Amino acid sequence: MMTADAAPIPLVDCTPSEGARAVAAEIAALVRARRAAGRGVVLGLATGRTPLGIYAELARLHREEGLDFANVTTFNLDEYLGLRADHPQSYRRYMRERVWRPLGMSLEQGWIPAGEIAPSQVDAHCREYERAIAEAGGIDLQLLGIGRNGHIGFNEPGSPRDSRTRRVELDALTREDAARDFGSLEAVPRHAITVGVATILSARRIRVLAFGESKREVLERTLSRPVGPEVPATFLRGHPDVRLFTDLASAHGKAAR
Repeated sequence: MMTADAAPIPLVDCTPSEGARAVAAEIAALVRARRAAGRGVVLGLATGRTPLGIYAELARLHREEGLDFANVTTFNLDEYLGLRADHPQSYRRYMRERVWRPLGMSLEQGWIPAGEIAPSQVDAHCREYERAIAEAGGIDLQLLGIGRNGHIGFNEPGSPRDSRTRRVELDALTREDAARDFGSLEAVPRHAITVGVATILSARRIRVLAFGESKREVLERTLSRPVGPEVPATFLRGHPDVRLFTDLASAHGKAAR
C-alpha cells in the first residue's frame, strides 16, 4: 500500500506543444524499436483535448516520415455508457476520426469499452476487457490526463487502488466539465465504463499531461495530498516510470532534467 511519503512524480516543465512533441517522439521511438525487433506495442490511450497534440504529431510522423503503426494495439481508458458509436461525443468516434484513421490503423487494432451494451452484460464485458489487455501482454505506455477532481480515466474520487475495469457513476464536476461539449448538462451521460486504477498502474510507463491554470489546484493536490482514493491521481506517486508534463512545474520546483 502506498503512503503519503511515496516517491514524487517527476515533472517536465514544458508548453503543451513541447509536451505533445516529446511524448509523441517517445511513442515513435518505442514503435520503431519494437518493429525492428519484430515485436508489437500496446498503448493505453486517452481522449479529450489534452492528448490531441500528441495524436496530431504522430499522424504527421506517419504521413511525412512513414512511421508504421501496423505493430500497434491500443486500449482506451473509458467510454460513456448509453452513447451510440457514431454519437459526436462518443470516444469510439473520437478514436476513429482522430487516431486510428490518421495513423493508418485498422479498427481491429483498437480496443475501447462498449457504450451501447445491455446492463446485464456490463460486468462480463468489463472482465473481457481486462482479459484482452492481459492477453495482449499488458500496456507498454499509458497516456493520461487529470480531471479537475483528480480523476484518472473515469476513476472518480473514492475509486480504490485495486479497482479494475467497471461501470462507474460520473462525478458532478466531471459532467459539468463535459457539458460544453454535449451542449447541456442534461445531455451528458451519468455513467461510463472505465479501466481501473490498478489497470492503469500496471502499465510499464505512464505519461501524464496537465496544462493551464484550470489544472493548478488539482496538480497541487496530486503532488501534496496523502496518497488515497480522495484524489485518485495521487496513486500515480511511486509508479516506477511515470512523468508529468506540465506548464505549472516551476510552481512546484520539481521539474525533471
